[in-house]
Amino acid sequence: MKLGDVAVLLVLGTFMEQISIMMLTVPIFFPLAQALGFDLVWFGIIVLLALEISFSTPPLGLLLFVMKGVAPPGTTMSEIYSAAIPYILCSMLLVALLIVFPSLATWLPSMLQ
Repeated sequence: MKLGDVAVLLVLGTFMEQISIMMLTVPIFFPLAQALGFDLVWFGIIVLLALEISFSTPPLGLLLFVMKGVAPPGTTMSEIYSAAIPYILCSMLLVALLIVFPSLATWLPSMLQ
């Protein structure tokens, strides 16, 4: 899985709900990941992280509107977008690290075997 594949999930997440995205993409991506020999635990973690990031990605991330609902009166959407960007960037860095170093995601599950 490359960053471009994660970008598909991020773009879809700005317009769709996460369950709908999973219902559409996992039946396509899962057999491809399996055929290419990817660790399926690692693949699942990457997909879930990408969906979590898309949940808070402007302009239509559902989590941003939830934050608007609980924010103090007078808080603008642009302030909420600005506050969410550092968290989105940190999560994207985490996804990039997991793509480059897959053993970070599979170390603990491998200890159970």
